[in-house]
Amino acid sequence: MARISGVNIPDNKRAIISLTYIHGIGRFTAEQICTEIGIDFSRRMKDLTEDELNQIRKIIESGRFQIEGDLRREVSLNIKRLMDMQCYRGLRHRRGLPVRGQRTRTNARTRKGPAKPVAGKKIVKK
Repeated sequence: MARISGVNIPDNKRAIISLTYIHGIGRFTAEQICTEIGIDFSRRMKDLTEDELNQIRKIIESGRFQIEGDLRREVSLNIKRLMDMQCYRGLRHRRGLPVRGQRTRTNARTRKGPAKPVAGKKIVKK
């Protein structure tokens, strides 16, 4: 298993898909990296030579891409800034509700957590 930027990269997947395991690298960026080095998109990570792996590491760690810890830190600071400003989006983050305008009367269980029973609410029979 290859290790790039502190992340274990799976060997049995294609190189493009394996690179997306690094936080901050998606399909487009992975394709750019492989094209720059000259790796065919269908090649697996286990088939890459040590020289090619070193080239991938060099490109990723060159500073062109913001990845892993730096990216997570920046995202969390952006959310904290919104919360400190007390803007609408910051309040939604603080309350644990959907931020981007989704409905909350039904659904939104991922953000709100499991449903809490309401006392005195009865089911109407027809």
